[in-house]
Amino acid sequence: MSPRLDLRLAVVAGGVWLAALASLSLSAAGGFWLAGLSAAGAGGAEVWARRTERAILGLIVVGLLGVSCGAAVTAWKVAVRDNPVVAGLVAAQAEGTATLIVGDDPRRLRNPAVPERHLIPARLIHISAGGAAHDVDVRALVFTTGPTWAELLPGQRFRTEGHLGPANGGGLEAAVWIARGEPLDLSAPSWWQDTAGDLRAELRAVCARLSPEVGGLLPGLVVGDTSALDPRVAEDFRATGMTHLTAVSGANVALVIGAVLLTARWCGLSRRWALPIAGVALVGFVIVARPSPSVLRAAVMGAIGLIALALARPRRAMPVLAAAVAVLVLIDPGLAGEPGFALSVLATGGLLVFAATWSRRLRRRRWPRWLAEALVVPAAAQLAVAPVVAGLSGQISLVAVPVNALAVPAVAPATILGVLATACAPWWPSAAYVLVWLASWPAWWLVWLARNGSTLPMAALPWQAGMSGGLLLAAILALLVAGLRWRRSRHWVAAACALALAACAGVVPARLLVGGWPPADTVIVACDVGQGDALVLPTGEHAAIVVDTGPDPTAADRCLRRLGVSEVPLLVVSHFHLDHVGGLSGVLGAHPVGRVLAPAFAEPVEGHRAVHDTAAAHGVPVTIPEGGERYTVGDWVLGVLAPATPITGTRSDSNNNSLVLRAARPGVSILLAGDLEETAQDALLSAGVPLGADVLKVAHHGSAYQSPAFLEAVEARVALVSVGAGNDYGHPNPGVLGVLSRAGARVLRTDEHGDVAVTVGEKGLSTASRRPGNSWALSPPDGAPRHPPGPVPRARRRPHRPRRCRESAAVARNAPSSAPPAPRPGRARRGGAPRRRRRPRARPPPAGRRDGRAPVTPCAASPARRGFPRRRAGSV
Repeated sequence: MSPRLDLRLAVVAGGVWLAALASLSLSAAGGFWLAGLSAAGAGGAEVWARRTERAILGLIVVGLLGVSCGAAVTAWKVAVRDNPVVAGLVAAQAEGTATLIVGDDPRRLRNPAVPERHLIPARLIHISAGGAAHDVDVRALVFTTGPTWAELLPGQRFRTEGHLGPANGGGLEAAVWIARGEPLDLSAPSWWQDTAGDLRAELRAVCARLSPEVGGLLPGLVVGDTSALDPRVAEDFRATGMTHLTAVSGANVALVIGAVLLTARWCGLSRRWALPIAGVALVGFVIVARPSPSVLRAAVMGAIGLIALALARPRRAMPVLAAAVAVLVLIDPGLAGEPGFALSVLATGGLLVFAATWSRRLRRRRWPRWLAEALVVPAAAQLAVAPVVAGLSGQISLVAVPVNALAVPAVAPATILGVLATACAPWWPSAAYVLVWLASWPAWWLVWLARNGSTLPMAALPWQAGMSGGLLLAAILALLVAGLRWRRSRHWVAAACALALAACAGVVPARLLVGGWPPADTVIVACDVGQGDALVLPTGEHAAIVVDTGPDPTAADRCLRRLGVSEVPLLVVSHFHLDHVGGLSGVLGAHPVGRVLAPAFAEPVEGHRAVHDTAAAHGVPVTIPEGGERYTVGDWVLGVLAPATPITGTRSDSNNNSLVLRAARPGVSILLAGDLEETAQDALLSAGVPLGADVLKVAHHGSAYQSPAFLEAVEARVALVSVGAGNDYGHPNPGVLGVLSRAGARVLRTDEHGDVAVTVGEKGLSTASRRPGNSWALSPPDGAPRHPPGPVPRARRRPHRPRRCRESAAVARNAPSSAPPAPRPGRARRGGAPRRRRRPRARPPPAGRRDGRAPVTPCAASPARRGFPRRRAGSV
């Protein structure tokens, strides 16, 4: 029988953690009030507990004390964050000079329009603005541009010019500093930070001789350096639940310390000497990996997990883990709101609570020890972190446990060999390269697992994002774990949890029965790339036209990979805003592209330069079309409708000068409107440009800057809105969606449906949506196409012809009746009288017709639009 876990300190740690998380969103006064009320409640509960001597009340007392401590410390930190001087300067967006201290490594922001852009966590200690100087000490985030900033090391002090901006809530950062120019008056880093920087640079240089995917993964796997990590590899690791391998985690620390302990014991050293050596190795590893809060957290969690597994005493390890959590949160309350902290704590706790028990049960059933541990370790960790991951990502990975189980044998050799290569790289580069080459084989296995695991059908299930989704999954998993402990309830609990997962995730049988993505006869796919546009028009097997690339190279590349596109004969750029060209390198860098079609209007300048430079770097020509030109690619005929002449002086000249294309092929026509706004839309209407199409890509993400007459003139059967979930622009506008629905269009949004595809079959147009996780659903067809597939003349308004429609059956059923019901013989009752059955009462004929039939009224009295029968918007 396994020993019972001691959870008393866990209650204290939970109280500290929850209080800190709540106080981060409160003011300092609110945090102090929470601390005072918790302390008073703890005092009252303690008095009651002494009288009743109940253990549960004792846990409540210590939990409330933890809440009081966490709220008080966090309120004090919040008071420092809400410095009135800094708050006033932030409100005024003051410009001047600031002195800051680097807190962590600069993080490169991948933005092709603004290269070499970095985010640096720092401490703001002095600011001169508006002719006054202020000495402060608050946390800040620094946004910089330039290659020099990437060389900064933690602990360095620098001075820079720029201006202040507001920081996002929910943390301890008081402001955002937008820096201009280069850093000034740099102080020298400490010797250990300088040494760590040299070791990391040497490791990157040695790994650069390997393939880009493996060479970028190894530094992240060994010391958490992800500066050279391929974005596609990072996305594959995220989709398969292997993200923890690309950063320093408790597993890295445990592997390093474990290897040192095994080596020391193999050399004959006793535990008395082995443990100090392991401690020195731990300190050295923390210095090389940078003693940032995340690395320190990983060191604490990894050491606790290693001690627990080495001593096989989870009863003692759990209080140590709880004490470490409480101390870390009290030192830095900002950790309470970091997802990485929650993942580290829950993963370690899952190993302590579940791994040993599950492994013992499997060994009782004659499982080999190595196989049992290889299975239960990732299963226990994934079970513990699943609610947090589901709440953050909005999906539940179904391949995380098997993929992580298969990855376990490769993590240890790759990490240990990488650490040895890091140690000898500055003094013996040849030996370091040999070690890195040996480590590249297990690293290649990890890349292969992530790449193939992310493309498996039903790799993940969509889930409700946010705290509500995480709590719901936590409740389901708790019910599952509790129910599986009793043999009689196992089948019922498993069935109930499966039904709950299917119902909450929105999984329908059709998604399991249909084929792969995309569906057959697909004519257009709107990719879910966030707040941006990325459209794909298939031209043949593994080939497609791409219209815009969204804001992120990784998202654009992954969408093309999901669709099986390996060749792009034509890439269209509607205009040069970042949400349309930011993912250009993800298309040009991974797929052969024939040529790029781009507008002549060269604003914004950064986006225009990025498109032309990126295309030139890949040897792809850029063509500037003129109004009225046509391009034939496969079965598609693309006609350029706008811009015929440049439009200036509008709210957004870049949007109004977007390329507007009408793509047609046998059976369907599509209008690609870019980010066209009301001014340009009205100009197209006035010029008599043919706009009729079966599918409309709604302009500017469905913003309010739309012309209702333009939307009605298209007469689209399907309207695609490419928009990011939770965007700050209010897209899409409800009024615009209402106009499209009333016009008879089926409206599909990428923020709600994921990737959206339109197919053409014998019965007409159908739509399909693919949510994250490769699960998708097909909607019924919507009738034959309206518009001819080729170039059409100016769309004409069909004359309004009133139709005759009958009164609804519901009105007839509700009509009053005066005729009494006719008696009907029934079965004899015990009393002798036959039972009478009720007969429906006779209805009198409705008013207006003597023959008893419903009156006929013209459909012109209904709000249906002219020309075509009104249809309700379909749902996916």
